[in-house]
Amino acid sequence: MAGIYHGKQCHAADIPAVLARAWASGVDRIIVTGGSLKESREALEIAETDGRLFCTVGVHPTRCGEFEESGDPEGHFQALLALAKEGIAKGKVVAVGECGLDYDRVHFCPSDVQKKYFKKQFELAEAVKLPMFLHMRAAGEDFCEIVSENLHRFPGGVTHSFTGTSEDRDKLLSFEKMFIERMMIETDSPYCDIKNTHAGIKLVKSVWPSKKKEKYEPDSTVKGRNEACLVRQVLEVVAGCKGIADIEGLSKTLYHNTCRLFFPQDLDASADAQLESGASIQNS
Repeated sequence: MAGIYHGKQCHAADIPAVLARAWASGVDRIIVTGGSLKESREALEIAETDGRLFCTVGVHPTRCGEFEESGDPEGHFQALLALAKEGIAKGKVVAVGECGLDYDRVHFCPSDVQKKYFKKQFELAEAVKLPMFLHMRAAGEDFCEIVSENLHRFPGGVTHSFTGTSEDRDKLLSFEKMFIERMMIETDSPYCDIKNTHAGIKLVKSVWPSKKKEKYEPDSTVKGRNEACLVRQVLEVVAGCKGIADIEGLSKTLYHNTCRLFFPQDLDASADAQLESGASIQNS
């Protein structure tokens, strides 16, 4: 959204246009993901610009080398903790992450370093009592073992980028407080858009005009760049795969699942409102 592609500035930053498309397409809230200490700070800065934006604080498995590269791993952890507490006080930080294991990308960070600092980030979740936004790719056995050992330290989580077996899935879903596609949807923008080569493309109904980044126009999406508004396409693919005709009903269920984990206070408020409404009817 900064207009930079592979280190080259191709167009001006367009976060306002991206957000406008998201709100217009029915998105209610966006969680901006932190993948490093620096990115987590930037995510909080972005989240503070709009009441509908929230963020995470954590270190992605491929970036876990930054703990030791800092020269002071414990100091690096304390900086994450301080940032998380600052963001919570501002009502913006709703999860610890993105953290986990990615054995498809050990060339960015060795698996032993990934495991060490994945375990460490459960301390962060325990300290701030937040759910975890988790990442698992090609690491099912180690991931499930580490999560199982630390279940008492976090109130719940969602595992995205899930590429495991059906056995891995069942193991994760045996943890009462774990979501995979039990079920939430996401875009993971600016990455992972639904392409014409993907099996789900035939189920996509909603499209937006797009231009190549070199021909950028603010009223169009950037070809090949994912955006929050495109979560509608993910909804359509899920509905199509499951044969669900009531797509708006499915949307509400998925939104409720997301709120259950990241915004439980809103569900409590909604329930209280319903109870008060019921009481007023009975008393009238």
